[in-house]
Amino acid sequence: MYFDNYDQAGGFERSGEDVFSKPVRAGKRTYFFDVKATKGNDYYLTITESKRRVGNDGLFTYDKHKIFLYKEDFEKFTLGLQEVIQFIKERCPVTETVASSVEFNDVDFDNLNS
Repeated sequence: MYFDNYDQAGGFERSGEDVFSKPVRAGKRTYFFDVKATKGNDYYLTITESKRRVGNDGLFTYDKHKIFLYKEDFEKFTLGLQEVIQFIKERCPVTETVASSVEFNDVDFDNLNS
């Protein structure tokens, strides 16, 4: 993240124009893959991890961590990511559970108030 002319921008962070977004819910976290455009209409990717927490005051807050990935780095980033994922999978196999699809079409709302 960077600030462009912070004093004249009134303290707002400069960000690119949103082009495409893909949220991925994963347990207690949500990952956002956002494609953004620069002023020159060049694309880059931001990956944000967001996790909801309860603050000391009892209100919900969100911890966010963000990386910016530029297209000239896509190939090296992808190769590195694939390598470490393969390393982890070989040494610590993950058993993924897929939630069964449950249909709620048979709910009688009149019975819920009983």
